[in-house]
Amino acid sequence: MEYVEPIKEIETINKIKNLLKQKSPRDYLLFVFGINTGISISYLLNIKVGELINGNTVCEFYSLKEKEDSQGKQFYINTNVRNALTIHIKEAGLTEEDYLFKSRKNNQPITRQQAYRIIHSVAREAGMTEKIGTHTLRKTFGYHAYRKGVAISLLQNIFNHSTRAETLRYIGIDKDNVKVRIDVNL
Repeated sequence: MEYVEPIKEIETINKIKNLLKQKSPRDYLLFVFGINTGISISYLLNIKVGELINGNTVCEFYSLKEKEDSQGKQFYINTNVRNALTIHIKEAGLTEEDYLFKSRKNNQPITRQQAYRIIHSVAREAGMTEKIGTHTLRKTFGYHAYRKGVAISLLQNIFNHSTRAETLRYIGIDKDNVKVRIDVNL
């Protein structure tokens, strides 16, 4: 597997969001969902609408069981994801049984390769030259969560990494240049 980068610049994220918003509510949701939750693309693509909607209300948390014997993880569905989700479901006319990222060709979800093409092409259109792939969404989530003060141990758990160093490397943080400002401002 080739190493890909997180999107570190907020300006670039906003540019990509604007480009995707103009093209496709589904593709916009894919990007926004990925960068706001850190859910792996293989799980993201297999989400069904009914897993996120309770009646007409979008759930606050998405529950993901990675293995049959696991307790599962809870992923917060923030306002940006909820808004994009509502628009996409309405415009695509999706039912609870439909895959959230349904292919335009059949009733299956889009493939990992199609997700890669979507992300890669819009990143290039936005002017990015770094290596970009489906893991870019997850890494972008981790990078910005860490920069905003989320404990590395929480990210380590989300990413199923065994060490703190592995998580820092994964999200593109040079552990020798880590500067954390802890200002309780009492």
